[in-house]
Amino acid sequence: MRLSLDANRLRRDFLAALTVSAVAVPQEMAYAQIAGLPPKYGLYTGFVVTALASLFGSSAQLISGPTNALSLVLFGALAALPMAEGQDQFAQTIQGMYLIVFLVGAIQLIIALFKLGDLTRYVSESVLLGFMAGAGVLIALGQIPNVLGLSTQGDGHDSFVHRLWITLSSAGPIDRPSAYLGLGTLLLLLPLRWLKGRLSFPFPDLLIALIIATLLAPLLGWHPVGDTLAVERGLPKPVLPPVWKLDWVISLSGGAVTIAVLGLLEAVAVAKSIAARTRQRLDFNRECLAQGLANLGGAFFQCMPGSGSLTRSNLNYQAGAVTRWAGVMAALIVAAALLVLAPLARHVPKPALAALLIVTGYRLIDKSRLLYCLRATRFDAVIALSTACAAMFISIDLSILIGVCLSFLLFVPRAARLQVTEMVVGSERVVRERQPTDPTCGNMAIFALEGELFFGAAPLLEECLDMLRQRVKQGARVLILRLKRTRNPDMVCLEMLQQFLEEMQDRKVPVLLCGIRPDFEQALRNLRFHHWLPQDYVFLEDVTMGSSTLKAVRRAYELLDDDLCTTCPRRDSSDNHHWSYMI
Repeated sequence: MRLSLDANRLRRDFLAALTVSAVAVPQEMAYAQIAGLPPKYGLYTGFVVTALASLFGSSAQLISGPTNALSLVLFGALAALPMAEGQDQFAQTIQGMYLIVFLVGAIQLIIALFKLGDLTRYVSESVLLGFMAGAGVLIALGQIPNVLGLSTQGDGHDSFVHRLWITLSSAGPIDRPSAYLGLGTLLLLLPLRWLKGRLSFPFPDLLIALIIATLLAPLLGWHPVGDTLAVERGLPKPVLPPVWKLDWVISLSGGAVTIAVLGLLEAVAVAKSIAARTRQRLDFNRECLAQGLANLGGAFFQCMPGSGSLTRSNLNYQAGAVTRWAGVMAALIVAAALLVLAPLARHVPKPALAALLIVTGYRLIDKSRLLYCLRATRFDAVIALSTACAAMFISIDLSILIGVCLSFLLFVPRAARLQVTEMVVGSERVVRERQPTDPTCGNMAIFALEGELFFGAAPLLEECLDMLRQRVKQGARVLILRLKRTRNPDMVCLEMLQQFLEEMQDRKVPVLLCGIRPDFEQALRNLRFHHWLPQDYVFLEDVTMGSSTLKAVRRAYELLDDDLCTTCPRRDSSDNHHWSYMI
């Protein structure tokens, strides 16, 4: 966990930190606005959480802090917080923020301490793309009232779409200066974005647009009155541990889990993307630990939940950062801005900041990868679209959970596809897949299974066993069941197999099991199959001992003796040689 203090590296890290801070300050103020909070809480997070995550993390370029997706989930969670009547609702909201940040940090620490970070890989990329698309649309649409100078109507128990409709239909006339500022900032960002793409050095387009809008605001008739973006001068003061109320914990727990998991996914994904270019070896468990410590510490310094920022981290890398000191310095520069520039924040026009958020919401949608996902398979398209719709029409904090549950529901039938293939022995002594023109052997049946042998595949396994029963009725005297390509046998399928084997024993029909892998063999031993199943009926898969399928076929011909049908290869003096198996 050492941080190198090389002078040349510190110079490069300091220059990178200046570049990152120029973008971070307006972003962090805007992300606080997404969460429905005063901008100072975004700046507090950009100081405390960024510094702690950089100190304890493993990535040299990762910059943590407030992000647009987490801020949107935080807004949904705080909006549904049960408020006590007769008390200051804003103070209760801030206490709820402290509590949810504490819960997020605690959950992330538990994930790190129990090394559960790998579980995040079970969240499908389609779920994340759908969530980001839904979050981007919500961020953009949610700022329309601010651009038009309208006050938001409705409460946290209403859906986002319903609140937006109420606001646009009944919030009163549009404020022209606000509309001019908001729409003008959107138009200004177009050439600035074009210029940024053609420069070889980092260009803070958002900051420049915000400065120009602030300078032009008085000329357009906008003045900071009422709900302004005022920021108090000074660093965040320590606060007492969050208020623990059972109804609050129940209300915030869903959002806390979503923020904790999404935050880790964001941080790890961003760190991995940069490490692929820098060839840095990352410790993902330590990164999870750093995120947990940063959020847990932030709960005692008036912070919002934070995670790895894709924009600021990539900017940090492009600006030449080489160590984690760049993140610490960026945090200190934000702290300096709080001490020196805080009074100027009240002059920042809220419509201009809302225009910046509309752009960041649009950029949050990974359009090329989302289109790729929608084209890839129907499975991916359904998951991505369902997650996006859940974010917009149900709940942003439940959308990832809905997406994950849906992906598992759709995955189980796919995983339960048990493929059954009938095989034959040709006259040239080649064991291969049966073709439609091949005659049916009257004395022996060979079936190969491929897939997961868990409870979801039980109906298909029963169909296969019924086919074997039918072959026995047609006169087959020996059965071979090839299990080489089956995986993860469970109790349900093993019990069905046992009942079938016992039934065949009663009917004096040998069933030879071949391709038995170590995990399957262990399951058979655990269930004491060896107590009643003849040892020479089980053929283990061992590449050093030859094909278990060919061994089973030879054993079947021994059991058939001279009772062979016309399709079976004839016996000769070299019966143990010249057998082959065609995959």
